[in-house]
Amino acid sequence: MTPRLVLVLGDQLSEGLSALGAARKDCDIIVMAEVASETEYVPHHPKKIALVLAAMRHFAETLRDQGWTVAYTRLDEDENSGSITGELLRRADAHGADEVIVTRPGEWRLVQDLDDMPLKVTQLPDDRFIASLDEFDAWASDRKELRMEYFYREMRRKTGLMMEDGDPAGGQWNFDHDNRKPAKTDMLRSAPMQFTPDDMTEEVLRLVEDRFGDNFGALRPFHFAVTRGQALRALDHFVKHLLEGFGDYQDAMLQDDRFLHHSLLSPYINLGLLGPLEVCRRVEQAWKDGAVPINSAEGFIRQIIGWREYVRGIYFREGPDYTSRNILRHERALPWMYWGGETKMNCVRHAVAQTRDEGYAHHIQRLMVTGNFALLAGIAPAELHEWYLSVYVDAYEWVEAPNTIGMSQWADGGIIASKPYVSSGNYINKMSDYCGDCAYSVTEKTGETSCPFNTLYWYFLDRHRQRFEGNHRMGMIYSTWDKMEAGKRRDILDTAKAFLQRMDNGDVV
Repeated sequence: MTPRLVLVLGDQLSEGLSALGAARKDCDIIVMAEVASETEYVPHHPKKIALVLAAMRHFAETLRDQGWTVAYTRLDEDENSGSITGELLRRADAHGADEVIVTRPGEWRLVQDLDDMPLKVTQLPDDRFIASLDEFDAWASDRKELRMEYFYREMRRKTGLMMEDGDPAGGQWNFDHDNRKPAKTDMLRSAPMQFTPDDMTEEVLRLVEDRFGDNFGALRPFHFAVTRGQALRALDHFVKHLLEGFGDYQDAMLQDDRFLHHSLLSPYINLGLLGPLEVCRRVEQAWKDGAVPINSAEGFIRQIIGWREYVRGIYFREGPDYTSRNILRHERALPWMYWGGETKMNCVRHAVAQTRDEGYAHHIQRLMVTGNFALLAGIAPAELHEWYLSVYVDAYEWVEAPNTIGMSQWADGGIIASKPYVSSGNYINKMSDYCGDCAYSVTEKTGETSCPFNTLYWYFLDRHRQRFEGNHRMGMIYSTWDKMEAGKRRDILDTAKAFLQRMDNGDVV
């Protein structure tokens, strides 16, 4: 019987993968490969590279223990071709195979690379997601606006999560209004579970130190789970010790508490070590048992079966050109502060430092600090997209691009967000303790010592007025701007322009 190659990618580390389900254990060859084309297409955070490679090596051992034949290529092997397609061709020649089975990749570039191969390639649906791409397209096809909230309700109905006799538990679909409390430092709050690297992971860490030591980000200490067993322990720890307060404080930010009540499970779900539905059912059970409040359980579940599923549908529906969208025509280069350069903005400095050290920042730090500043300052969305894809351990293009291009930068013209997610410094001050230690004053509205978010906010709205003043959610904002005294408006705009000029000149801002 002619063997087929069964490609398992680095973010497909699931024993129930559709490609494995279609394979024949007695003759097919599992192909897994660490290649330069995947480690270098953006300058990935060293923790991200180490996490993926270590998890891949452990998963390959699991497959071998189950009786699979695994052809595994390590990054430092002399025979390594440097690309996924190159490794498939090399393995096909070695084993006399002319057919490849693969679960559809999560990035357009790989989908297209596989389509262009001289071998027969069958791309199977990735059924680890709750909604198929066809199902999402059917939901989206007749809608003028593709709002996540309505898709989320369909996913609740489909899964039955937190549903009671066909209605949402608690009588409402979401409890977001309860989830915006500022947090206070709690010395007794648990941190996400950490793991000590074993010998296999240590070998990967040495390889990453040698080859990617100059990339932005600290490799050590490295405490991520790299096996399904470890990921399940991390899930249990989160549910028992952190989920209870997740809802109340999911939007909060603290200088000296980088994780608060967040789970840090997204890297494991996106790798395939945990299934999204099993995670949500575990959270739902904690709520049913009375261990956590409804707003915490619902808020967490919404992020997974709502937002995560929704952005994947958007990414594949919009096509390969989605990452190049730039409807606001923002072209400013990404400031060096995003790569660790000095800045006097305390909120940006802390968000970037945390990103450098942990390969992690939670959704409000990404959306309302680094993303908010980039949008207000007119940063090119493609540059910001590449930065987010580079620096976070849970970043894969299918999930990162819609969050950046659509939600954060409004570069898709409102496909995802009904209005731009911009704010002055007041929001950051309300939800964090960043502003008290900042060189800028959040209460000052103009002048060199005023919070840059304050003046850039109005400058953004003023220069994009023609596009946004008719938005029903922004009319009151423009009314407030128009009621300001003309001299005050001029001072605000002049302060914003002067700040941007200093930033463009390379000054520390």
